Amino acid sequence: MLPASLSARAVPARCALGGGQLEIPMRSLTPAFALLFAACTGADTGSTETGGTETGSGGEDTGFPDRTAVCSEATAIACEDAMVQELSLHDDKVNKGEVTTTTEGTDFVTLVDATSGGSSGATKNAWVYVHFSETGAEKLEIDDESALTDLGWHLALRRYVLRLNGGDGGPSCVGASPLPRKTYEELSVDDVEGAEFELEDFYSDTCKLDTDQIGTVLTTMSDWYDYQTCVATTDTPFLIQLEDGHVIKLVVESYYDGEGQAECNDGGSTDFDGGWLTLRWAYVY
Repeated sequence: MLPASLSARAVPARCALGGGQLEIPMRSLTPAFALLFAACTGADTGSTETGGTETGSGGEDTGFPDRTAVCSEATAIACEDAMVQELSLHDDKVNKGEVTTTTEGTDFVTLVDATSGGSSGATKNAWVYVHFSETGAEKLEIDDESALTDLGWHLALRRYVLRLNGGDGGPSCVGASPLPRKTYEELSVDDVEGAEFELEDFYSDTCKLDTDQIGTVLTTMSDWYDYQTCVATTDTPFLIQLEDGHVIKLVVESYYDGEGQAECNDGGSTDFDGGWLTLRWAYVY
C-alpha cells in the first residue's frame, strides 16, 4: 500500500486523460490520486525492476524497491513573494557551507554546515539545499531563487530552521510526519502506512507567516528542537516522504559543535558554535 496522503495549499495539477482534461487537487494528494496522476502524466521514478532486483536509470542495482512518484512537476508556491522577503531568500549567492555524509551500520550520518554567518548574519546568507539518495545526502549548489523552481532538493537548512521542498516551502511535494512518541530506532516500514505526511504550511491564505514568540518561522520539522535559552534537541524522529515515493526516517542529533549539544540539553547554555547540524537517517520504504 502507498503511504497516507499529503496535504497543503497548492494550485491543482491538470493532465490529459481519455481525451479530456482532469484536474487533480494537489492539496489532498491521496494514494489514489497519486496513482492517477502518475498514470496521466507518465511519471517515471527512474528505476525498473529486473529479475527481482531494482535497477536505477543508469542500470546499477540500487537495492531499493521501486515506488510510485508523488509528483514529477513543479507546483506554484502560493506566497512566493512574501517568502522571498520574510525568509530572506537570495538570488545572487550560494551558501558556502559543506555537507558530508558517512555511514554507521544501516544509517547515514550527515553533517550540515548551516552556520550561515552566525545568528547575526544568517539572513544575509542563502540556505543550504540537501538532496537525499540511496548513496547518501549531498549539497546542491543552487541559490534561493533557483530553489523556488527546483524539484531536486529535499531539505533546506539555515541555522536551526529546516524547510521541506513542498507546499509553502518549495515547488515539490516532500512531506514529513513527526512521531514524538517513538524513537528513531523504533521507526520502520510498519509506521509508513498510517503516517500523515504534511507539506509546509507556514502561510495563511492571506500570506501571513506563522512564527513562534521570537519571530522564527514554524515549519513542519520545527519539533526537532526546543528553544529556551539555547537550541536543545528533542530527539523527535520524522518520517519524510520524498517526491519519488520513497520514505526516509530522520532525527536531528545535534546543532552545536563539539560538546555544545550536551551542555545545552543538560545545563541550558553553551559557548560552542551553533549551526552544525548532525542528521541521522535511513531509508525505510
